[in-house]
Amino acid sequence: MPRTDKQRIERCEKLLKYLEENPMATDEIIAKAFKVSVNTIRLDRARLGIKEFKVRLKEKAKESMKKVTSMSLSEFVGDMISFNTGASAKARLETNESMVFEKINVVKGQYIYSFAEMIAISLIPTKAALVGVANIKYVEKVRAGEVIYAIAEVKRKTR
Repeated sequence: MPRTDKQRIERCEKLLKYLEENPMATDEIIAKAFKVSVNTIRLDRARLGIKEFKVRLKEKAKESMKKVTSMSLSEFVGDMISFNTGASAKARLETNESMVFEKINVVKGQYIYSFAEMIAISLIPTKAALVGVANIKYVEKVRAGEVIYAIAEVKRKTR
């Protein structure tokens, strides 16, 4: 059944509101939420001038990284999603084949630890920072091509 202009306009209005509340939603997630095809969502985004997920994510990451004083954007690994100086941050890292043990296709810990260290260091509002203690929890094995999310929180402040 073809959509009417009125239905499309209503869906586009809902899409704008949905993306305000869920800025990290992919086209696939939005399509499921709206019970329409991914192509329909892409057409609606194009009509509204909304960029695709990866572009929105990169722009948000660059904006968040402007607040980081302890490292430059080129030093940060992954994409910053949210950032509150001295309090908390959330970032994501897309893994690839170069990060895994060849025989078992599992991402090496050094990549996970350094990603966690980067996000922790970024929180500290100074020109130079080091991580003294870290608590990293694995939820499950990470394979090439999967996305890792890291959340960092400042639990205690000392001199």
